Amino acid sequence: MPRPPEILRLDRLPTPMGEGLLVTDDEGLLRAFDWTSHEARLRLLLRRQNPPTELVEGRAPDQIRARLEAYFAGELGALAKIPWRTGGTAFQQSVWRALCTIAPGQTLTYKGLAARIGKPAAIRAVGLANGANPVGIVVPCHRVIGSNGALTGYGGGIERKRWLLAHEGAAFKAAA
Repeated sequence: MPRPPEILRLDRLPTPMGEGLLVTDDEGLLRAFDWTSHEARLRLLLRRQNPPTELVEGRAPDQIRARLEAYFAGELGALAKIPWRTGGTAFQQSVWRALCTIAPGQTLTYKGLAARIGKPAAIRAVGLANGANPVGIVVPCHRVIGSNGALTGYGGGIERKRWLLAHEGAAFKAAA
């Protein structure tokens, strides 16, 4: 007998870079964060990485909203205090946990991230896992840059990545 879908709540939060989408569960954990301009991507990642879910409109816990607002107001450590849970493979999970070890204002290359998880030859796989991160900003995939120090792709758009890194005071090369 198939189990009923898990109910997840979708909330919206204004940010300096446009409206953010927050998906939370009954335990008050953040399950996804993305932008309204990338809502289709958010829904796709939720389908791929979770058991059957149903997304309904609802307010995220005040604590999560407040910590995101604090981050955008300049309290960069606020993201690390947001409780989150994702689906995904064991490899993806290892990449996402390693992303959380990159401090605000710091960056790491894909090669460095692969080495950090003990898989130095898995640079491309690390890049794919990074791109499949459903909890953008909180699991800071924006802190990963190219080996030459330049910005590389970001699911929320390269301009958002540039803004986030500048907000955090990180060094990176501007696009040529």
